[in-house]
Amino acid sequence: MRLRNRHGASVDPVPFFVVVGLAFMILLSFGPLYGQALGFPLEIAIALSAAAFTVAAVAAFYRQVWTFRPEHTSAVPSAVRAERLFQLIPILAALLVALAVPLVVG
Repeated sequence: MRLRNRHGASVDPVPFFVVVGLAFMILLSFGPLYGQALGFPLEIAIALSAAAFTVAAVAAFYRQVWTFRPEHTSAVPSAVRAERLFQLIPILAALLVALAVPLVVG
């Protein structure tokens, strides 16, 4: 799939798909559970989670595809980008555990 930014330049789709996949996983896994815990019916909780996912996907597309400038990719060395990625992995794992704790305890 060839994604293009607003200037017509080709953009790597992988970061966009990773962010959208993570948003899908988190919002549609935990969203309905939290919605039901707050007293919403299951159908409304799923609809609210799907709406939040849609907003997150549109925001990710705007940020990572539409306004992305490929010429600025070389400004940050790949070693620094990889280090940031490996620093974010434990944060994401802690976020998932933190999201699950109230559902298990309560």
